[in-house]
Amino acid sequence: MRIALGTRVGAATAAAALMLPLVPASPASADPDPAQIAQSVAVSGIKKHLQKLQEIANANGGTRAAGTPGFDASRDYVASQLKKAGYAVTVQPFQFPYFRENSTAVLQRTAPSPKTYAPTPPDGSSVGDFATMTYSGSGDVTASVQNVDLMLPPGPTPSSSTSGCEAADFAGFTPGGIALLQRGTCTFQVKAENAQAAGASGAIIMNEGQPGRTDTLQGTLGEPTVHIPVVGVSFAVGQELSTAGTAVRVKTDTTSEIRTTQNVIADSKWGDPAKVVQLGAHLDSVPAGPGINDNGSGSATILEIASKLGRIPTRNKLRFSFWSAEELGLLGSEHYVASLSPADLAKIRLYLNFDMVASPNYALKIYDGDDSDAVGSPAGPPGSDEIEKLFEKYFDTIRQGHVGTDFDGRSDYGPFIAAGIPAGGLFTGAEGVKTPEEQALFGGTAGQAYDSCYHQACDTIANINDKALLLNAGAIATATVVYAFSRDLPGPDTRTTARTAAARSAQTGLRGRAAE
Repeated sequence: MRIALGTRVGAATAAAALMLPLVPASPASADPDPAQIAQSVAVSGIKKHLQKLQEIANANGGTRAAGTPGFDASRDYVASQLKKAGYAVTVQPFQFPYFRENSTAVLQRTAPSPKTYAPTPPDGSSVGDFATMTYSGSGDVTASVQNVDLMLPPGPTPSSSTSGCEAADFAGFTPGGIALLQRGTCTFQVKAENAQAAGASGAIIMNEGQPGRTDTLQGTLGEPTVHIPVVGVSFAVGQELSTAGTAVRVKTDTTSEIRTTQNVIADSKWGDPAKVVQLGAHLDSVPAGPGINDNGSGSATILEIASKLGRIPTRNKLRFSFWSAEELGLLGSEHYVASLSPADLAKIRLYLNFDMVASPNYALKIYDGDDSDAVGSPAGPPGSDEIEKLFEKYFDTIRQGHVGTDFDGRSDYGPFIAAGIPAGGLFTGAEGVKTPEEQALFGGTAGQAYDSCYHQACDTIANINDKALLLNAGAIATATVVYAFSRDLPGPDTRTTARTAAARSAQTGLRGRAAE
């Protein structure tokens, strides 16, 4: 079902949610009406931001990935919108390892008999017999295959193999050959670096061979330290190539280097600076596509909410964060959290994360702050359970089903949780498969991915589910306004405790001097 774009996300549902008993606190009567503020957020405004991000991608090779002109234009657009809304905007630069596979790789056996292996394309739309390792170098080489300390048949347990983990494994290696390595024990980066140091013109890393470790190996070298072509293959392909007298051609076409990108951080001019309510969404896409659901949807939603709140005095300080290089491993949010002093970290009372909130085959997923779903990941820091309950009560009030989702470390809440900051947020699913139970709650199609365009070129504005966007925007706007005006934020108030202790210490000191 598609929703009219002018529909307001707050309306009576937001007002009802604000009156629920589990909302942390009600604003004072002198404050603006939070329900009316939430009602001012319209899906039409969010969609205007999404359309702009789509236009930026269209003008920049179909991508908004960190380190590309498409990201830079996205950054400038978001920063300009936030400045217009009255925020103090900081553009925080940091360096990161950039990687892009520019064209489809080639792996061919040239001897003893010719054979061409199916590639995994750069957009990840299918998995072939081999895949270019992230941060592989570029090259087109044809040479004999040289086995490096392979364990064939494979050992009884994962990481039985130590192939390529030590320089001594390359004793007798003929420079110019292509090293055939086996997964196990050390990182792919160590294996590839050792092969490069031994004079290999390329490297092929095969899966190890135990159950669960036989498929095509898709991995990363971690950073751009290797300049030769490096590809991963399945265990079966590796066995084929390990035969004596085998020669292959390996061709990769990549850009792998250190680049600079930026986070965008916007602070409201209002509110207690010792009580920061922080929201975040990653702004970058993957190189393969424009990233309008992942994660234009989260970015555009919090940008529109920020635009409505910028000139409204709030009790607590609002901070809106737009992360870069999330797709390369949460690099932007990790850099931000690592850059803060303990005192500044202590001012952040909670962090709300929104990554993919409009998946076409959506489920409404709330991060499981207290591990009440008992799926396996640990609970968030104290106070995360209160955030989860607020979102649950919002959806319960509008009689909308919802399910839990684990803090599995796949998005930008990770560094905040690691720092002990209460966290929460919403998610509508990525490459995972929708269950029959979720189909009963949300419609859509069980047995299919929540987002079949995840990390692909088809993640365009046509990939946005307007109903999911409407429902989540209402919840996000309501939570933001509640926490902006709340007197009692989730989690322990360590600053109050510290101030009280300092005051008591000062009073004790005064009494002591009076007695002297």
